[in-house]
Parts: sequence; C-alpha cells; structure tokens
Amino acid sequence: MLEAEGEAGRMDVYAYTLAGFYLVLAGIALVQLLRIQLRLPEYGWTTQKVFHLLNVLCLFARAALFGVFHDQWAVDTSDPPERPLFYFFSILFPGQIYYTTYTLLILFWAEIYHQARSLPLKYLRPAFLAVNIVVYVVPVAIAIAQTVESDNPQARHILKYAMASAMSMVWLSAAAGFAFYGGKLFMMLRLFPLESKGRRKKLQEVGIVAGVSTVCFVSRAALEPTLAFIECSLSVHFAYFIAVEILPVAIILFVLRKLPPKRTAEGYHIIR
Repeated sequence: MLEAEGEAGRMDVYAYTLAGFYLVLAGIALVQLLRIQLRLPEYGWTTQKVFHLLNVLCLFARAALFGVFHDQWAVDTSDPPERPLFYFFSILFPGQIYYTTYTLLILFWAEIYHQARSLPLKYLRPAFLAVNIVVYVVPVAIAIAQTVESDNPQARHILKYAMASAMSMVWLSAAAGFAFYGGKLFMMLRLFPLESKGRRKKLQEVGIVAGVSTVCFVSRAALEPTLAFIECSLSVHFAYFIAVEILPVAIILFVLRKLPPKRTAEGYHIIR
C-alpha cells in the first residue's frame, strides 16, 4: 500500500515538473511570437510566426496533459490499457503537432535551397501537406481500431505493433528531412564568400538546429518501440519527455530567438 502511494506521489511530482517546464517554454514561444508580430505588424502569418504559434499550441497542450492528467500520462501509448482515443488525443496528438511544427522548418529550408539552386518549388508544399495528412490519419485510424477491438487480444497485439511502427516511421521521416535539407543548406552556406554578412551566424543556426533535431527524432524513433515493448519505470518516461521534447525545444527556441529584420520600401535590410 505504501509502495503504491509512493509511486503515485512520484508520478505527480514528475507530472507537475514536466508541466512547469512545458509552461515556461510555451511562454517563451508566445513572447517570441508577440515580438515578431510587433516587429512586422503589417505582414500576415509568415513561416516564422506559424512556427512559433504551433510551438505554443503543442507546448500548452503538453502542459495541460501533465497538469490535469497527472496520474494518467505514464502509459504505453501503442497499446493503452483503456480509452485508446483518449490517450491518442492527450499524448500522441500533441506529438503530431510537434512533428508539423518542425517539418514546417524543413519546408522553409527546402524552399530556400530550391530557390538558391533554381530548382522547382511547386512540389514542396503539396508534399509537406500530404506527409502531414498521412502522419495524422494513420495513427488516429489505428487508435479507432484499438477502440473497436479492445476485447480482442490478438487484434490488440497486431495494432500495438502497427502503432509503434507507424510512430517510429513518423519520427524517422522528420530526422531524414532535417539531415537532408539541413545538410544541403549548411553546405550551400559554407560556399558563400567569407565576407558575406551573417554567414557564420546562419551556419551556426542551421548546423545546431539540424543537428539537435536529427538526433532528437532518431532517438525518438528508437525509443518508441522500447517504451512499447519493454516495461519502463516512471523515471524513464520522465526522461523521455525531457530528452526528446523539452531540451530540443529549449535549444532551438534559444538559437532562433533573433527577430526578423525590419522591412523598408525596398524590402529587407541586409542581415547583420
């Protein structure tokens, strides 16, 4: 009895700690979004604004999960014990918003690279949209099937493999995007003349964001089946969210903290 109470107490402490971290990061992303809007109030939803807005939504959703459902978060999301759709929308869905947030950054880099190399752009946004539709539809379809087949152990076992595999592929696709376009953009920037203003700053920015994101998503892809098929302690679940979301988001928000240059009648000022 005492051991169970101690476990519940630790779960609450971990949950409220994670909620606090996510709230702080959400506040930072919201402040950055407001700063960008005040800098460029005359322009609509630029990629940078949408990126920070999605960060705010994802991070506040995570904070709500750990703050409200502080005793229900440490479960196997590939095969939840009950209410698969509840766990999908409370745990997996914010992760999908996280995926969209950072693949939007990949799209931004891809457009820069294609423009610089005079490559076609028309397929990039449709591809981004199509990939994200698949990323949302496939897991929710599996969650619905889990709900329907909740009393069928054999079907649940198959669907558990399906969910773990699908989510691993989701994270691997993001890692591949960051490695490919982050690497391409990094190498392109290295070819700029040494006297180019902002070259070193942009090299560092692209290198850090691409490196951190690639490692984060590869780690997440590897940990997905681990958490699904190996019984893990509360500490492991806690460390999972710290390692694959909180630390990467904190680093990336810090790296991308610079405001966009003000526009003049002639366009942007030179990057300094």
